[in-house]
Amino acid sequence: MKRRKFLEKTLVGTAGLALGASGILSKSCKSANNRVVLALIGAGDRGISSVIGTCRNNLDVEIKTICDVDDGVAERAAIETANQLGYKVQTCRNMEEVFDDRDIDAVWIATPDHWHALAAIRACQSGKDVYVEQMPGNCIWESRKVAEAAGKYRKTVQVGYQSRSDASAISAREYIQSGKLGQVVHIKVYNLHGGQKWVALSDSDIPPGLDWDAWLGPAAYRTYNHGIHKGWPDYWAFSAGSFKEAGHQLDIARMLMGDPEHPESVMGWGGSHVRMSEREIPEFQSVTFDFEKFTMTCESGNVTDYTTSAPSGVTNDPMRNWALNGSRIEIYGTEGMMYFGRKGGGWQVYGPGEEIIAREAGTDPDQDHQTNFIESIRERRIRPNCDPEQAHRSATLVHLANITYRTGNRQILFGKDDERILNNNDADKLLKVHYRGDYIIPENV
Repeated sequence: MKRRKFLEKTLVGTAGLALGASGILSKSCKSANNRVVLALIGAGDRGISSVIGTCRNNLDVEIKTICDVDDGVAERAAIETANQLGYKVQTCRNMEEVFDDRDIDAVWIATPDHWHALAAIRACQSGKDVYVEQMPGNCIWESRKVAEAAGKYRKTVQVGYQSRSDASAISAREYIQSGKLGQVVHIKVYNLHGGQKWVALSDSDIPPGLDWDAWLGPAAYRTYNHGIHKGWPDYWAFSAGSFKEAGHQLDIARMLMGDPEHPESVMGWGGSHVRMSEREIPEFQSVTFDFEKFTMTCESGNVTDYTTSAPSGVTNDPMRNWALNGSRIEIYGTEGMMYFGRKGGGWQVYGPGEEIIAREAGTDPDQDHQTNFIESIRERRIRPNCDPEQAHRSATLVHLANITYRTGNRQILFGKDDERILNNNDADKLLKVHYRGDYIIPENV
């Protein structure tokens, strides 16, 4: 969209305007014939593949509109939709057109991270249900506002922590909650991947068909740079960095432990001491979270080329090598230790003498997560498996880890009730980002 008074019509609080709740909440959550009509906002590879998959895997679900600030991306996505689903969709640049369309029941948000919260809140305010990829916000304050908006406007919001729809994660949680693992005293989370040295690109002209101002949205204006446009996860203004991928495993760990509240303190270390990359995002981070009754550590980086992706399921081989699984979770109880693998890696429990005393295979939960979203739209009694409150608490771990790095690798004390940092004013300032012009999320959503 062009830079204009983006929120002038309906965003509560920007200019003292009020949304009439009767006009929003009276809108049906589904079409009269039970058909669910979707719009995709952010039509990159992840967005278009997931929304097409949702249409394929659920009856009476269709895409009406694809919205992207890059005309070429939108057109390619429209062609792919026609090829895969056999019908044409309309395209637009301005997401306000999606929000104003009363035929659309729900939006699928797959933009760069810095747009997630603003788009999700606007969707809730306009009466749409929301699927938003993780992270739910680009700071702790933002994801809290997404949760508030979902509750205020009584909209279904599913966040893309897909493992909450993994049947093996549910059974692993039940195993832990049964007490068979004993008292959990420590959890180790890993997010270890390969990579290469980061090299900055020079600024250049804006490509034809791209609304660069709208792409930047709430972030500070800067000259077009292809490295930023296509490599936005390398910049704090647009992303929580590479540590955000650890958020998937941190969310699983929270789920397995029964979704504890925020940690009391976080201590971290990070740096770029291998490839000496000069990007803002460190090559490696090591973080410790204090949950009072147990600790959780997370090792995350892109310098271990020998680590592997999560396997497709637990094999019958008791000598399976979990050590090189770069997205594993280790849960240490007094009676045994559980390995859990993201993306359908399943789980195994080891007891004395390296005996495997329990196990379950897993499957990739992406499709089940999407189906749960559609079901929760059609049947309000069904809750989304990853509601915005739990997504906010998991995303908070990522943001706190990054804040410790950005403020000198220091320990921070976190106020669980008011979500403030208690011992570092510089760190407390990073709880909320600064917004540009009219791309503002108000205090009262």
